[in-house]
Amino acid sequence: MRNYFNYFTEIEERFQKRRGSILLLSTLDWALIEMWQEAGIPLEAVLAGIDAAFDKYESRQKRGRMRRVNGLAWCSQAVMEAAEELREASAGTAGPTAAAGDTGFEHERVAMHLEAAATALDASTIAQDACAATAGRLRELAANARTASASTTAAHEMETFERVLTVLEEKLFAALTAAAPEELLVALKEHAGRELAPYRSRMGAVQLRQVEHQFVQKQLLVHYNLPRLSLFYMSQQ
Repeated sequence: MRNYFNYFTEIEERFQKRRGSILLLSTLDWALIEMWQEAGIPLEAVLAGIDAAFDKYESRQKRGRMRRVNGLAWCSQAVMEAAEELREASAGTAGPTAAAGDTGFEHERVAMHLEAAATALDASTIAQDACAATAGRLRELAANARTASASTTAAHEMETFERVLTVLEEKLFAALTAAAPEELLVALKEHAGRELAPYRSRMGAVQLRQVEHQFVQKQLLVHYNLPRLSLFYMSQQ
């Protein structure tokens, strides 16, 4: 996979380029990308799937009018097919070794991202004990990031931070879900169902459930104005 932390950005840019216009990705689209990332689907496979889906769309479009592609989920089936083809093609071969220092994520920027997330969690009005504990842990990680050596293991260090942040997010989501009102969770699931409805024929049952789960989690954070912890959401500036 190319730059580990460019996964989201490169997918967004490829989708916008093939669509031919700037379309901000929806919460559903971001949830789908995150599901692909967590499932270990290589960036190469996602980009190939997007290209394949649009190539097919464009060939059909020449034979008659078709609706505009308005969501990344429209490419989901092609992405899964591309991932399987890549897996079969690479069976028994060793993957390329990432170049040292290729992440582009300096330790100071990581620390600032974690501290900003901690500050936002301090202001939480829900699951305050869990948010306070998470904020404390983020500040510890920020201090660790600042003292980490800028060595040839920089990429490994960032991936280690990401694994810890994934665990912290899962624990935080569990606390938020337990504390959130039942009617809010039901409303979010209904919202997810409406957003997914146009794509149900292009996604398997397991994939649908996973995307719905990601969607509800993201919307729960938005509702309570809480941050994402993952370095994928760190500012590129």
